[in-house]
Amino acid sequence: MCQPIRALFVALFAAALGGCGDGSGPQAVPGPQGSGVNLATVPQSAYPLPDANEAAGFQNQVSFGANDAELAKTRQYGYSAILEDQFFMPSHRTHEGYINTLSASNLADEHVMHTFWREAAIGQDQLKRRVAFALSQVFVISLQDANLQNFRRGVASYMDMLTRNAFGNYRQLLQDVTLHPMMGLYLSHLRNRKEDPALNRVPDQNYAREVMQLFSIGLHQLNPDGTLMLGGGGQPIETYGPNDIVGLSRVFTGFSWAGCPSTSTNCFNGNGTQSPNREVMPMQGFPQFHSTSEKSFLGTTIPANATPDPVGDLNRALDVIALHPNVGPFFGRQLIQRLVTSNPSPAYVGRVAQAFNTGRYQSGAYSVGTGQRGDLRATVAAILLDSEARTVTSGDPGKTREPILRLAQWMRAFNARSTSGSFLIGTTDDPATSLGQSPMRSPTVFNFYRPGYVPPNTAIATAGLVAPELQIVNEVAVVGYSNFMRSIVQNGVGSNSPRDVQPDYTAEMALAHDANLLVDRVNLLLTAGSMSAATSSLIVTAVNSIPYPGANQATSRLNRARLAVFFALSSPDYLVQK
Repeated sequence: MCQPIRALFVALFAAALGGCGDGSGPQAVPGPQGSGVNLATVPQSAYPLPDANEAAGFQNQVSFGANDAELAKTRQYGYSAILEDQFFMPSHRTHEGYINTLSASNLADEHVMHTFWREAAIGQDQLKRRVAFALSQVFVISLQDANLQNFRRGVASYMDMLTRNAFGNYRQLLQDVTLHPMMGLYLSHLRNRKEDPALNRVPDQNYAREVMQLFSIGLHQLNPDGTLMLGGGGQPIETYGPNDIVGLSRVFTGFSWAGCPSTSTNCFNGNGTQSPNREVMPMQGFPQFHSTSEKSFLGTTIPANATPDPVGDLNRALDVIALHPNVGPFFGRQLIQRLVTSNPSPAYVGRVAQAFNTGRYQSGAYSVGTGQRGDLRATVAAILLDSEARTVTSGDPGKTREPILRLAQWMRAFNARSTSGSFLIGTTDDPATSLGQSPMRSPTVFNFYRPGYVPPNTAIATAGLVAPELQIVNEVAVVGYSNFMRSIVQNGVGSNSPRDVQPDYTAEMALAHDANLLVDRVNLLLTAGSMSAATSSLIVTAVNSIPYPGANQATSRLNRARLAVFFALSSPDYLVQK
């Protein structure tokens, strides 16, 4: 199948080579703000200073994509210094702040896209943004849900909340997710009322189920290394049952919009005078709507109480969930999948879970963490400095790059800049004409794809592996992605004419006279030097098919650079990150 697809790529690009512009865009970038960390004094990890390919592989995990500046910094100071730099890099812009600059009456999903792409492309706090994006695919809310479509500011604030918590503590993250009104709307525990036998009413169970199944402990008991704990007859042991959902659902009653008296029925119901900031403020408790019944779940019982205590019950329940032994391996494995590999070994998961549980991680002389369970800095460091992340082996199948990361990496690798400054890239949902994926627009609470997805009737299935991102890959998506990337490599991306976001191929054009040097550079930036000899040879041959110097040397250089970039972005070597 590879040869026909490659032939299609050749034909598509060849048809588009006419009418080339100069490919340039505004080069002004925000001045460096810095983290304040003296990189030269950060203790070294267990790894020596990386070579160029190793640095690129690291940057493709800790950021939305490698670029020249970050490669040089990584090679000079090493992995641990880059982590410390990123752990303490401030966030100088917020998503909500961008939305607040716009007219509330004209807000659309595309405005949330703009601020996401701006930070992915040029934000200095790259690791924080990358982890926040991973968290958004675990703690899912979605603009595709009708309940959220009038609350774009709220969705932007939810993204900011994930960013603030990226290097914090899991327990605080879980609380902030639970009380965010956008999650309350999405999983229907905002305005969730206590049971009333006279009306045959029971509390909504949606959030109670998903907070366990998706956000914390999963469906089955796990060993510390993430493997299934088996009971009698060799069968998996369920983590919770219907009665746990019932008990926990009573905890999540009595919460609604903040910003008005907690005794106000109108406020609870979303009627009457409401705070203009209610969509960005954590939900507040309304005791009169909170269940006072006994609440039993996960081996814990909150006794019946004549005095309703929504906040106290919530804190106790979240403490129980966050302390469950499943959280470290269940949550850690999903972060590994989003940042490094789809199929981490049990030993890798176990090491990350240990860092989560102890709140500390050490590699060589470098140590990180507060020592408190759920420390996410320690967890992220354990993921990125593990030997399975830093050593590419022939047995590691890697992970499929999801479409959002492909576009972000292209922008960063080739210094794409926005004429407007706002990165006017709208929704990219359509697989036939675009990426088939837009940030914060997952089709379900299960994300764009499930972490355990196995493509049926494939070698992946035969090998007992998973490939989550392949759940959104099909024939239409493959061709749609090819067409989309061919267009943006050629013309830039985003609204307006010319398109708002333009790449800078100056460095690539400088090497275009030598196809081998040009492909080597693209290989470094996009595949961290992992491109096979066969793929490299194919691209070199294609580049050499464009006459040089030709009738116009500048045009020849630009066409050669674009062709090398497009072919690399379309290659299997790039589409699978290792």
